[in-house]
Amino acid sequence: MENMNLPKGFEKKPDTQYLKYKTAEKRGEAPSVNFRGGGRRPMHAIGQAVEKPMDAKKTLARLLQYFSKAKKLLIPLLVAVVFVTLAALIAPTLQGSAIDYISKHKWSLLYKCLVGLGIVYACNVVFTLLQSLLAAKLSQYIVKLMRHDLFKKIDNLSIKYLDTHSNGDIMSRMTNDVENVSNTVSQSLGSLVSGVLTVIGTVAIMFWKCWQLTLITLLTVILTVIVTKQMSKMMRRIYRKKSEILGRLNGHSEEMITGYKSIVAYNKQPDVTAEFNKMSDELTKVGIKADILAGSMGPIMNCISNISFVIVAAFGGYFAYTGLISIGTISAFIIYAKQFSRPINEIAQLYGSVQTAIAGAERVFALIDQPDEDNSGDILMENVKGEVCFKNVNFSYVPEKQVLYDFNLDVKPGQKIALVGATGSGKTTVVNLLMRFYPVDSGEILVDGVNIKDIKRDELRKNIAIVLQDTVLFSDTIENNIKYANPSATDEEMIHAAEMSNSKRFIERLPDKYKTYLKQAGAGLSQGQRQLLAIARAILADPKILILDEATSSVDTRTEKRIQDAMVNLMKNRTSLIIAHRLSTIRDADKIVVMDEGRVVEMGNHEELLEKKGRYYTLYMTQFAGNQI
Repeated sequence: MENMNLPKGFEKKPDTQYLKYKTAEKRGEAPSVNFRGGGRRPMHAIGQAVEKPMDAKKTLARLLQYFSKAKKLLIPLLVAVVFVTLAALIAPTLQGSAIDYISKHKWSLLYKCLVGLGIVYACNVVFTLLQSLLAAKLSQYIVKLMRHDLFKKIDNLSIKYLDTHSNGDIMSRMTNDVENVSNTVSQSLGSLVSGVLTVIGTVAIMFWKCWQLTLITLLTVILTVIVTKQMSKMMRRIYRKKSEILGRLNGHSEEMITGYKSIVAYNKQPDVTAEFNKMSDELTKVGIKADILAGSMGPIMNCISNISFVIVAAFGGYFAYTGLISIGTISAFIIYAKQFSRPINEIAQLYGSVQTAIAGAERVFALIDQPDEDNSGDILMENVKGEVCFKNVNFSYVPEKQVLYDFNLDVKPGQKIALVGATGSGKTTVVNLLMRFYPVDSGEILVDGVNIKDIKRDELRKNIAIVLQDTVLFSDTIENNIKYANPSATDEEMIHAAEMSNSKRFIERLPDKYKTYLKQAGAGLSQGQRQLLAIARAILADPKILILDEATSSVDTRTEKRIQDAMVNLMKNRTSLIIAHRLSTIRDADKIVVMDEGRVVEMGNHEELLEKKGRYYTLYMTQFAGNQI
């Protein structure tokens, strides 16, 4: 395949992707994919960096639309949360009443109070379990809806978007971002609702029992919030640094493992080890600081909580001595004071995870809002002959960087046309436009005299087959890989296609023959064998128009001969467009089109172009005579 000049802002890294994801990745012809890893991001915890959305309100409103589709789960979940919260609010009051009954020797009332307390605790257990179950079901249902919409969108995205965005980033939206939403729903939704209700209910009950003691108790709660906020800032900084160093360490490790042969070949093991140890030591120091800081959070919070208990006990004792409140009320206040600060701390910690989830949902919605691939045209092609005509076609992938200039080409049915030229000359762009991967800027492309933009997209592609340099096979059986383009084909037709492609021989030497399962998309096969299977698939598709894009550029001479023989069978009675750097593969082409910087500079058959001693002659002599350009 050709390389390409990337527009500013796009990286270039090689990969083998599905046909429509990779066809436009050409030097000077199409913007490339910026491959960034979509590694799993952990849920936010206190101290970790928070990913914030750009428009939280809009995203949250849209996210709630998914919840509206899950009312049968959401309403029971909220009911369970309310009952859990009520049980938590009622229990301290009953405990305080029990203490008062004991002090006053009211044993019958104590018995009723203890029975009521047992019922409250039992209900709390039941509804807590129900809450967890419903939250898990709700989160998975929301994830199912979001992933369904997201995958449907990915399946209909324009080729331009897929070629100009990182595959890893798109996969990260499908996995990590949706998973963040799922985890927040299952772990945080109930806690948030319960926390808010608990704070409101606790304050109301505390003011009802003794507003003076309530105001005193709130002072320690405010102290708890302030300390939590300050420690969270410190922990975020240290965890952010830890994550940064860990990312560098992981990247270094992956790079060293991938390039291990080069490291050994140049005896760089000591240098690599020293660099690893340096980063590892740095990570250890930061990790110790982070662990110490995180470990100190609990004791500090317990200290503040104990201070709160002392204050409540001291002032409560004084108020009880003056007759303002009872001893049982003091006990209830101690529990309520702890119960009041706990949800505040939880909400503070959950804030980060909620922000990260909303940011993830925003990224998912941004992808869902992308326009679909152009599906205009309603003409159905019957009895396609395979005549192709490019008329005055101009095209650019990005503004102000034109790739094709006034491109004209007439291809008669059954002709074999070769496109040659230097890297970045626009050869693959011609294929991209014919396949309707991109729309032309001006001019028109005709198939059997009909403009392709008026032909139904699926109908057009049904009559075109393409074989790429980067062979795409799937983790499935050889049979299903060959039948991929024509699932209704019979076994006899499949075997005939394998025979025509010269792949039958090596297939039948395999233990399971056509039922052989290809792991990792055919990793156990040679490049040539994978290419032959791709040709067999194209033969079985029985297209009227065939495109061969550098189909032999990465194989040895012997394998190339086998692939060429298979391609001869494939091209019989078909209109063929061949993109090739190896000029030996296109000597017998009916017409050779020589391209340079998006323009046709020469056109003719092999002998005619050699006689002209122009650009094609120079290319030919460079390859076969060893001359320099």
